[in-house]
Amino acid sequence: MLTDDRWRDLLHTRATNPGAVRQAYATRKRRSELLSDNGTLFLIAAEALGPGDDPFNRRTLLERLLVALENPAVDGVLATPDVVEELLLLGALHDKVVFGSMNPDGRFTGYDARTLVDCGLDGGELRLSLADPALQTCADTVTELAAYGLVALIDLRENSASLAVAVTIASGLGTTSAHTWLKLPPRCPAAALDATTLPVVLSGVPSDSSLAHRVVRGLVIGRTLLHPPRGTTRTAVDAAAKALEAAK
Repeated sequence: MLTDDRWRDLLHTRATNPGAVRQAYATRKRRSELLSDNGTLFLIAAEALGPGDDPFNRRTLLERLLVALENPAVDGVLATPDVVEELLLLGALHDKVVFGSMNPDGRFTGYDARTLVDCGLDGGELRLSLADPALQTCADTVTELAAYGLVALIDLRENSASLAVAVTIASGLGTTSAHTWLKLPPRCPAAALDATTLPVVLSGVPSDSSLAHRVVRGLVIGRTLLHPPRGTTRTAVDAAAKALEAAK
């Protein structure tokens, strides 16, 4: 899908026409609803780093993202600004849900709330650990995103023993939880899911019945679909989509 000509055009645009990025944001056809017709949300997390923080080949990453986004069951993507912009320039994000990463490495080095609004995106992801000194900043960001009517997707990085406590605390961040979603690991104890009424997405396909839990609305998966240990990106995405459909 990412032919030599398309790749050369992307590199040429990057070098000669930076204004094309702003135009691509402005002309993207947005989807009217966040959830699919089945009431679910399936996003591909565009993780550019692999195990050990080794960078993936960018062309390979984009090729696999294009394959994943071609699947009609995939609602959209979660990515840092550079990857979102490359997918926009490739015309891959029309009628897709787009979430921007706000603190991809724990620090606020990605999108901010105002930029998400200006760029016409649907929400922002906040990575959070309860020991994080940026907890107050995360709470303020939840408040700001809610004021704009955008989803704050809180990615909780806690072990299973403390996950229910983390869910409870994360649910109360900011001045309102009206637009807050939670992103939890696939091996999520039932106690953590029972600790909230907020919509939850899982970062992998669980081996148990967690997908069928009432608060679970979908999946946000990256590395295991884009660089699967077995098979191809296409087959891995299709299997995840079928698992979500079967659970709902």
